[in-house]
Amino acid sequence: MTKHDLSKHSLEELQGLKKDVEKAIATFRDRQIQAARDELEALARQKGFSLTEIVGTAAKKTRKASVAKYRHPENPALTWAGRGRQPGWVKEALAQGKSLSDLAI
Repeated sequence: MTKHDLSKHSLEELQGLKKDVEKAIATFRDRQIQAARDELEALARQKGFSLTEIVGTAAKKTRKASVAKYRHPENPALTWAGRGRQPGWVKEALAQGKSLSDLAI
């Protein structure tokens, strides 16, 4: 491992580095947990069981992303599924007199 001279960085750069390190740690931990889960599931299958039968709980299921229902009229990369808080661009369009049906995909 190499040492880095952090004294030459600005506060903004250091805060950015901190966020990057925290994200790397979180994803590393997630990968390690998934690898351990895969190993345990394989061992359970060798013994003729499922991991759920042994542990008694199902593995965490991931939610599927909501389908976008609304799109920004000028920037098609900006979408909203119509759930949760309205994005700023939706609020601005409504304030300009547009309706949600005008933004519908």
